[in-house]
Amino acid sequence: MPVDWNALLSAVRSGEAAALTFETEDGPVVRSFRPRERLIVLGGGHIALPLCRYAADLGFSVTVVDDRPDFVSESRFPQADAVLCDEFPAALRRLAVTGEDYVAIITRGHAHDADCLRTVLEGTFPRYLGMIGSRKRVAAQFDLLEAEGYDRALLDRVHTPIGLDIHALTVKEIAISIVAELIQCRRAGTSFRSKSAVLTSEDVDLPLLEFLALNPAPKALMLVYETYGSSPVKSGAMMAIDRSLRSAGTVGGGSGEYAVMELARQIIGTGASRCVTIDMTNDVAADEGMVCGGRMKVLIQDVG
Repeated sequence: MPVDWNALLSAVRSGEAAALTFETEDGPVVRSFRPRERLIVLGGGHIALPLCRYAADLGFSVTVVDDRPDFVSESRFPQADAVLCDEFPAALRRLAVTGEDYVAIITRGHAHDADCLRTVLEGTFPRYLGMIGSRKRVAAQFDLLEAEGYDRALLDRVHTPIGLDIHALTVKEIAISIVAELIQCRRAGTSFRSKSAVLTSEDVDLPLLEFLALNPAPKALMLVYETYGSSPVKSGAMMAIDRSLRSAGTVGGGSGEYAVMELARQIIGTGASRCVTIDMTNDVAADEGMVCGGRMKVLIQDVG
């Protein structure tokens, strides 16, 4: 079935999740397109600086909140998608936390932490909620909140002390421990999927989708649908080219990608599709200095 690339592009631009099913010689595979998850960082102090950088690099859409103008600005957090200078409860109400959000409470004091937690608990519980603080102080704070009428079952879902226990000491190490916990939450229930019908990569490559939707020239699509060993990309990696070899996306680069592109160019306009295996474990790969090994199966499909 032909893909309506314009509809797909419109959906992902609107932040909606989407998925496509492709037929391969090994059966159908599903390529999902997941919108960027929002991470709300409550507190613009020292930990927030590396946390914002690391989380943005991992694809999170980061919003930083603080009530101090000197601690929250676009120049201080250039990687953030949004910065808010407001009282924490007011900012949280404006942000309207959803069940898909990630929230990190790392303010400058326990009173502010408690205000943030109260406000979050009064609304929709996010996918991830972490709060900084020692076990002793957090336990006392939770007892107080429970006495105020907050649900203990919800309190027990808060990740605290925030971050995975990696014996972090420095500010950057603490930020890494938090990011590691975000990844753990993001990937909960995700199994090793290199040979699964549900492909691993779920990112939204807007330039690629725009190329497919808006470029009127005949094109071919390349989709990595299975990987073995240390392949340069995961299953779900996509690329498209037209007859002039203008392209968007990638299926790993190097001589392997070039070989797939040559095959793809040959089927443009034919209505055909084929599956090929790219082997990066042989002597040629070693001779050419390819740093990645393994193999990957690629679906090449004329998309008109």
